[in-house]
Amino acid sequence: MSIAAVLFDVDFTICRPGPELQPEAYAQRGRVFGLRLDPGLFEPSRRAALTELERHPELVHEDELWISFSERIIRGMGGEGKGVRALAEAMVLAWEQAEHFELYDDVLPTFAELGRHGLRLGLVSNTARDLPAFVAHHGLEVDAVVGAREHGKTKPDPSIFAAALAALGVEAECAAMVGDSPEDDIAGALALGLRAYLLDRDGAYPNSPGRLSGLDELPRALGLR
Repeated sequence: MSIAAVLFDVDFTICRPGPELQPEAYAQRGRVFGLRLDPGLFEPSRRAALTELERHPELVHEDELWISFSERIIRGMGGEGKGVRALAEAMVLAWEQAEHFELYDDVLPTFAELGRHGLRLGLVSNTARDLPAFVAHHGLEVDAVVGAREHGKTKPDPSIFAAALAALGVEAECAAMVGDSPEDDIAGALALGLRAYLLDRDGAYPNSPGRLSGLDELPRALGLR
């Protein structure tokens, strides 16, 4: 069956954090709260925090989850005391700002190519960010957006994908999902009957089925000519 719509994850699929969200920014902001942080410890601390991340058993969106996640990262960078919570709250707010993100170079050309073929496009994200504001800020031409905060559930819950498909007026078998998370994006989409393509920009999953190394490979993968 031919594809009528494509859903995209947001963070690390179509955009990446800008300078305001880099390890050095954590250290710089940390000084305001009396913290001395080592930027070199950011990445190992982030990976460790991910392993300890405990989502709601029913995949309900929780703002507190990401504050606690940020606190773990900050402590791993050497933060101690009351300033840890304050900085975590400040960084979570920073992650919600559209202007703190940069689009990957292949996003706008790929979206334009899909649009030329008449495909409807949607964004599905676990972020608490204001997605309409994000779309407007980056000049994206999409037909629907669904964020976890407004929807109430996070990926891979099937309801968040279903909400996007309903907004697009497309059945699951006529849609595809593109994202960077095997669990949230790929497994979640496949469970609902969508095609799914893992965007693996860093080469972490070389043997994954449906793997794309860049978004510019998507039109060919969809069979568009």
